[in-house]
Amino acid sequence: DSQGREQMNLQLSQSRATAVLIELQRRKVLTTNYVAKGYGELQPIADNDTEEGREINRRIEFKLAPKKEVGRNKSD
Repeated sequence: DSQGREQMNLQLSQSRATAVLIELQRRKVLTTNYVAKGYGELQPIADNDTEEGREINRRIEFKLAPKKEVGRNKSD
């Protein structure tokens, strides 16, 4: 969500994405083709002016990446 400093939100978002990837690995999920990418407050899907909207924006998404992105640094 958009609460707090933009740089802090980006770092928190990346930390959350990395934590999800690590947890999947811990559970023996093959993550070779997964990329952990935090976007901070750059791609909201709901209004950040309400608590409900901010809660919705604190999310994890899985998207199929184009083949050229697979194999890049997992922390990109």
